[in-house]
Amino acid sequence: METDEKQLQKRFAELAGRAGSRGSYTYTQFLTLAEQDVLQRMERSLPAPVSWMGGYDAAERRLACFGREEELGYPPECPIRCVAMAPASRKFAGDLGHRDLLGALMGLGIRRSLLGDIQLVEGTGYLFCLEDIAGFICDNLTQAGRTTLRCSLCPPPEQLALPPEPVEVVAASPRLDALLAAVWRLSRNEARELLEKGLVFIDGRLADSGARVLREGELVSVRHRGRFRYEGALRETKKGRLRVCVRIY
Repeated sequence: METDEKQLQKRFAELAGRAGSRGSYTYTQFLTLAEQDVLQRMERSLPAPVSWMGGYDAAERRLACFGREEELGYPPECPIRCVAMAPASRKFAGDLGHRDLLGALMGLGIRRSLLGDIQLVEGTGYLFCLEDIAGFICDNLTQAGRTTLRCSLCPPPEQLALPPEPVEVVAASPRLDALLAAVWRLSRNEARELLEKGLVFIDGRLADSGARVLREGELVSVRHRGRFRYEGALRETKKGRLRVCVRIY
């Protein structure tokens, strides 16, 4: 594991150095949350600043862009495209799920690092991927499970541009473990177990303590469960607990 992390660090340092020496932006492929954590921990030591792109707000899988607009004289271009994966016939379409679509994409021999998030909106899957692979996917992805697909490039659906509706939950405190328990109705022990297993990230950084007090606007991602953005405390209940506002993705 240490060797893998060192290789990642070396790759990130090379990309950052290239951005400075060549006078142009450089990009990673899509990074997992764990890979994003590695980059964010070494970010201050890099010769070029980092910006993040995922295709839409609150994307989990993101790519990193190295370079400073003030030095290069132009803004970075986003190399991400959105592909709509729609059933060819709604009448005969099965229940498409994330696993069905991802499995079909993997079946085409595409590396996972070329693919970002997959979001399902009203029966259609929307894939965020690198532009170099988007045309290949549109031409070759024709089936997911038992469902025949028609794929096309499109703008991201409006639903993904809008944040989820705010939800009020009651938590013991604004600590991370208390909020995890409140959002997903877990015991505090279950929440701590998620943290101990390295499954919880805050804005792409690995969370290592349940005692961490969340700040307004921070995005919490939990592997295999989902994400929520903490919007802040609202008021204290009569029993001394805290009513808080979150947006659950």
